[in-house]
Amino acid sequence: MADQLQSFDNFKLNTQLLNAIKEIGYTKPTPIQEKAIPLALAGHDILGIAQTGTGKTAAYLLPLLFKVKYAQGEHPRALILAPTRELVMQIESEIIGFGKYTDLRYVCLYGGLGPKPQIEKVSQGVDIIIATPGRFMDLYQKEVLYTRDIKTMILDEADKMLDMGFLPQIRAILEIIPVKRQNLLFSATFSDRIEKLSHEFLEFPERVEVAQQATTAGTITQSKFFVPNFKTKLSLLEKIVKDAKFERGIVFTRSRKNADEVFRYLEHQQPGSIRVIHANKGQNTRINSMDEFKKGSIKILVATDVAARGLDVSMVSHVVNFDVPVIYEDYVHRIGRTGRAENEGKAFTFINPAEVYHFEKIESIIRMQVPQRRVPRDVSVYDTPFEEKQAYEREIDKQKRGDDPDFQGAFHEKKSPPKKAPEKPQKRGNKNSKAKRNRNQMKTKGKWKNS
Repeated sequence: MADQLQSFDNFKLNTQLLNAIKEIGYTKPTPIQEKAIPLALAGHDILGIAQTGTGKTAAYLLPLLFKVKYAQGEHPRALILAPTRELVMQIESEIIGFGKYTDLRYVCLYGGLGPKPQIEKVSQGVDIIIATPGRFMDLYQKEVLYTRDIKTMILDEADKMLDMGFLPQIRAILEIIPVKRQNLLFSATFSDRIEKLSHEFLEFPERVEVAQQATTAGTITQSKFFVPNFKTKLSLLEKIVKDAKFERGIVFTRSRKNADEVFRYLEHQQPGSIRVIHANKGQNTRINSMDEFKKGSIKILVATDVAARGLDVSMVSHVVNFDVPVIYEDYVHRIGRTGRAENEGKAFTFINPAEVYHFEKIESIIRMQVPQRRVPRDVSVYDTPFEEKQAYEREIDKQKRGDDPDFQGAFHEKKSPPKKAPEKPQKRGNKNSKAKRNRNQMKTKGKWKNS
């Protein structure tokens, strides 16, 4: 479409949706919405490639709500699959906003809590299901879900679903829903695996791409710091979060252990203004923490990648990658939590010696060199403990062996060969020892004979 649409009125959506759009405050469609909505309304299968924060949820929800129109029957007519419960909840909030003036019924299905309330809601009648693949299949196997009326299937954040190992469940779901349906697949990146999935999932799709693969939003100012160790990272993080321009931020870590350590450190500095979420936290704790963060009740959210997607907060001023993600596409999703809705944001990444390799790969994927900043002079730089230094060296060796199987390893070369145990000196005049040596010598020469 050559001419840019200036208003949602051009899509010829129904009055209920247009009124809701105006109340939400949307004035004009984003590029992904401008391209995808007309194609979806026309009934095409769509392969949508768009970075996070570009409005792709509305790009598939508005056509879906227009198509489903009103409550009808008892069984679902549309299915939206998402990789995490957080993203399911975000999609739900969007449906609540856009579907405000409709009577459409929806159910969210995700793990982390008992299925009984979800089963009861399904039994009351439903038009749209938003679900994680695992919980959807669990309830289907319990014979709770009737799938033969599903006419629209949407995969959101498909790349993340593959990273999380949901491909078997997705294939199983494709086996139990009608073949004749409209399919929409949205992803922030377009890898070989996504291309293969699109061939299985989509039929003659229209490809919609509003940015190059894995590009980052132009509203985000990115910076990287080379930091020698974990303790220095904590010191630098303390400096950044105390900056007056740090209004509300997310700190991403690679592991639950690191998330808890960062939380304890910051909680000691700024008690009451920080929460932490990861897979070990209960469902209610995670929901409450995110709600507090969205409302602005807390300043800092420390999280693993469980929150990298599905957290839609427009006024996040900073994202800090305390650890470099080893799933490189997650970098785009992490920093995409800031710079949303045309607001400006800052993204800082701390890189220890073992993470240099990974960040270079990330820069290759996003096709840019992230500007380097020096660690400020007033930040304490600590010596790296011996065990931590050894861990870095092992990891660097592993990376080099991955690129070159013949690489022996710098860490390997530093190891001394195992020392042989010193032979015990023979006591002079010990007749038994002398006789034993004579027998061993005869055995070596093949002269030992059984008596």
